[in-house]
Amino acid sequence: GLFLRAYSLYLSGERRKEQELVEITRDPMERSTVTNSYLTQLQSELSVLYQQNKLDAFGIYVYGTVLKEMAAAKTAFNLLNTSNTTVQTVLLDSLSRYPYNWSAWLDLASVCINNPTAQEEVELAITTMTTTTGSCTSTLANHWMYYCFLIHVFLEQQQDEQALQLVSQLLFTTTDDQSNRHPSLLHQKVEDSSHYQGLFVQSNYLKAMTAVAYYNLRDFDTAQEHFLELCQRDPFRLEQMDVFSNILYVKESKAELSHLAHCAIRNDKYRPETCCIVGNYYSLKRQHEKAVQYFQRALKLDRSYLSAWTLMGHEFVEMKNTAAAIEAYRRAVDISPRDYRAWYGLGQTYEILNMQLYALFYYRKAATLRPYDARMWCAMGGCYLSLDKRSEAIRSYERAVSNHDREGIATQRLATLYKENGDFEKAAKCYQRHLDLQQRDNDDNDGNLTPLDEATAEALLYLAYYHKDHMNYNIAIRYASRLIEYPGQEKEQAKALLREIQSRIDSQRTFASSRANEKVEFSFSP
Repeated sequence: GLFLRAYSLYLSGERRKEQELVEITRDPMERSTVTNSYLTQLQSELSVLYQQNKLDAFGIYVYGTVLKEMAAAKTAFNLLNTSNTTVQTVLLDSLSRYPYNWSAWLDLASVCINNPTAQEEVELAITTMTTTTGSCTSTLANHWMYYCFLIHVFLEQQQDEQALQLVSQLLFTTTDDQSNRHPSLLHQKVEDSSHYQGLFVQSNYLKAMTAVAYYNLRDFDTAQEHFLELCQRDPFRLEQMDVFSNILYVKESKAELSHLAHCAIRNDKYRPETCCIVGNYYSLKRQHEKAVQYFQRALKLDRSYLSAWTLMGHEFVEMKNTAAAIEAYRRAVDISPRDYRAWYGLGQTYEILNMQLYALFYYRKAATLRPYDARMWCAMGGCYLSLDKRSEAIRSYERAVSNHDREGIATQRLATLYKENGDFEKAAKCYQRHLDLQQRDNDDNDGNLTPLDEATAEALLYLAYYHKDHMNYNIAIRYASRLIEYPGQEKEQAKALLREIQSRIDSQRTFASSRANEKVEFSFSP
């Protein structure tokens, strides 16, 4: 009864708060002052019951949720400081009594993600806490729900490789194997356990998390394979399907995205995931107004739906409505400050407005959250170039190259900067890397050669002159010959270079022949 009353009051306050927020559309300061009006009452009542040990696992969970919301709203700062009870302590107490409450795990993950100190405390405390399931007692760190919690935390922190390792452990380990392992929030080891038939091989949740991890790693083909398998297992699933629609959008798979949208509407058209899928479909068809309508519909169903705010910001950028785009991205980062896509979108929007310092600030935010993503460093490099900070731009582009610049943007910019600075050796290496990336793309396209673009023509011409100056004539001829069919001015420069190389080769042959004749003329027998 205590849990039902407390949770009902909490939900009633949340509903009233959402109604007030709908009326406040613009002023962010005013929006931040709107809170759940029952938080103080619930905190005073539940704290007494908690100290008297009269709450069960679910009552303690509500108490932890109330403390978490009060801390986030800054309304009980002094109250929280005067008590030794912290949010993570209360949530861990609830989980030790009932470890299957996934909502409590999610709230605990939110605390850990936003507070690194709390994360360390949770990691230390969870290895000593015990939980009882039936007649078995074990530490909470050995429970499979803790593994799922870690997977969620890793994905939120963009530590996707670690998340995939933990998924492998859950998929291919048995109960006995799991009880002997103590995962931590920082380091994981995966053994070759593919011969096991684990408890969670058919888990749709783990399959979805695997797909999301590969999506974050930008391995779209592998992610799509996992999502397709997930759709076969559970054709009525809508959770994470908006991520699947993002993959199909990036790959420009109109037919597949249309099929996914129809399936989502058939399953439940009043879900924010469905609205985002349909919005992506219209965006791919360049019907941006309709896409915005569906993203707004998703937000009417769930005002805190992060993907809808971010995607709507993208659509406003396409529609050249920068003010609305900035507002949408700001709403996204208010909901989740760890959403690098929203920070990156803010940077792009301010760059469109030619406000480079603002753009650089937001690009730095995105790069902090996703330091191994070459796109973030390329964007920062572009801002530094606009601000005429060439050394900082070079460092940013070098960081992008070290993080596998797949598109080759950083490689091209670096080559140009090195050439302008007179660092011809490094410029040649960058141009060669650009050609290697193009060759890799040709191999991925079953050997079909892509037409030469301007950047490739520039690389070929530079390398031809570079190797000519270093007297590597055969290599220079190979590069220059590829420009013969190019329609630009590089074609004439390549022809002139080939004539010059041929002239040098002929001169070398003539000189070598004359030297040989001289040796024959002055030779005599003893």
